[in-house]
Amino acid sequence: MSSLTASENVVKKLSLIDRFLPVWIFAAMGLGIGLGRAFPDLGSRLDTVKLDTVSLPIALGLLWMMYPVLAKVRYGELGSLRTRGKLFTTSLFLNWVVGPLLMFALAWLFLPDLPHYRNGLVLIGLARCIAMVLIWNMLACGSNEVAAVLVALNSVFQILFYSVLGWLFLTVVPGWLGADVAAFDVSMWSIAKSVLIFLGVPLVAGALTRVGLTRLKGEAWYEQRFLPRLGPTALLGLLYTIVLMFAMQGEKITRLPLDVVRISIPLLVYFVVMFASAFFLSRKLGFNYEETASLSFTAAGNNFELAIAVAVGVFGVSSGEALAGVVGPLIEVPALIALVYLSLWLRRRLFPTATNAVLPRRLGEGPFEESSR
Repeated sequence: MSSLTASENVVKKLSLIDRFLPVWIFAAMGLGIGLGRAFPDLGSRLDTVKLDTVSLPIALGLLWMMYPVLAKVRYGELGSLRTRGKLFTTSLFLNWVVGPLLMFALAWLFLPDLPHYRNGLVLIGLARCIAMVLIWNMLACGSNEVAAVLVALNSVFQILFYSVLGWLFLTVVPGWLGADVAAFDVSMWSIAKSVLIFLGVPLVAGALTRVGLTRLKGEAWYEQRFLPRLGPTALLGLLYTIVLMFAMQGEKITRLPLDVVRISIPLLVYFVVMFASAFFLSRKLGFNYEETASLSFTAAGNNFELAIAVAVGVFGVSSGEALAGVVGPLIEVPALIALVYLSLWLRRRLFPTATNAVLPRRLGEGPFEESSR
């Protein structure tokens, strides 16, 4: 009896929510635009109470969409860093040197006349992968252990370096290139403050949730019972935030549909180039397929929730930077699904000894052995 090959039905292994994420985002955009037209003063009402510089209703959405994904991170896996130094050094190089530089170059290449969108892409390039990448890694049959450690590592590095690199790539480097950055007035502290609020708070909450509940109920209960219920609510936080954002700036979006296309093009190029570079560098360094896939997807994936939160906190909810952040997950889902197919195809071509690997039938279910048709 034959079973499905690795490259078939990848989309079916996604949950219904993840499979149609772009549809939900488009629907949230449409609802937000409709609310904005029906209630023209909604923006001023939302700004009545603020958390720092962000409307409190929107700030709550930003915090909530970050919390579930950070509760998934296995922070305890960081202890294994000592045993795989070469692997994790490569990941840090890809995530914190290659990724930001590539996105910066693409932003300036494709959007030289649109600095606000360009800044939004830079913020995306600096927001490295977190929990969503575990889905792509699992579908591509990468190493769950390696991916878990890399996600935890990047979460810590984002706290330490996001504000420094944000200030560097938004103000210092453009200044060296002769660009006029005076209008942006972006300080390192303004970025750091948004990171501390919208990444630091949910990261601490997520870590405390994992530690507390695993001690009380056990790791198996936390992974198999609690997270499947908590995880999907992150999408609700994202969609809620998008509805409010588009209610406040929907009129501008309907007037500038081509801007969304222009933002999408460098994002698509980024995903493909980043994945391909990481994949072939990892193979050149002698990593096996499972390690190579994990490195490649964690290098190509981004934390759009953080990019949106920082863009809103620093530049405002109706800014072009915030719009660029919202376009990000629209492009990421179909692009990363395509890269899962590419990864499985490359596995058969470049790692023939890995073709009998154990594959998940669906996320969260038991494995089955892949056999040829």
